[in-house]
Amino acid sequence: MTCSVNAETIKKELKKYSNTEKANILQRFFKTGPGEYAEGDIFIGLKVPEIRSVVNKNVDISLTEVKKLLKSKIHEERLAALLFLVAKFDKQLNEKETIYNIYIKNTKYINNWDLVDLSAYRIVGAYLLKRDKSILYELVESTSLWERRIAILSTFHYIKNNDFKDALKISQKLLKDEHDLIHKAVGWMLKEIGKRDLPVEEKFLKMYHKIMPRTMLRSAIERFPENKRLVYLKGKV
Repeated sequence: MTCSVNAETIKKELKKYSNTEKANILQRFFKTGPGEYAEGDIFIGLKVPEIRSVVNKNVDISLTEVKKLLKSKIHEERLAALLFLVAKFDKQLNEKETIYNIYIKNTKYINNWDLVDLSAYRIVGAYLLKRDKSILYELVESTSLWERRIAILSTFHYIKNNDFKDALKISQKLLKDEHDLIHKAVGWMLKEIGKRDLPVEEKFLKMYHKIMPRTMLRSAIERFPENKRLVYLKGKV
């Protein structure tokens, strides 16, 4: 039987939760103004739990319809599409490769940090767990901020499995990245490594703390005791 849920159905469901005041706040929070990293992105004012509620009720939507959502001009509709892909990836063994390929071929629509952070490690990271990871090293060299963020955030899946080598290699490649959103992402992944194996994180930090961007370092050492944080910040390790 053909599923009756399509992209237009989802758009109507999402619109029920739209909130103009919230949309205005999100437009500012996600930097959609001229010259900002998400210039021109459009929000209708939904919270993530509201989007998840729509997704959870409509998981039978086809991948064809999900792709239509992913190409939407509206941020929350693209996020819904990514959450559909994550849900399907988790449940449908036979479609993992298809879902991964949809993701990789449509990175231009995965164009804000929340979109990346809620999906990259769940799809790209998970799919590549026991496969060749050269695509991550291609993405990390991309001129696209979001593809570089996908590269580092995908390694979160491996970090969660106590495998740190790709996260550390990609972090090293991003030490001289100029964008604050990459600094924060790398610092976050280093912090996550430290939660699981502090000596591994500290070995990396001792090698690179003097040359890494300040935001990256601050994020990486966020959980350290104050006295140790100061030692790193002063470059006296």
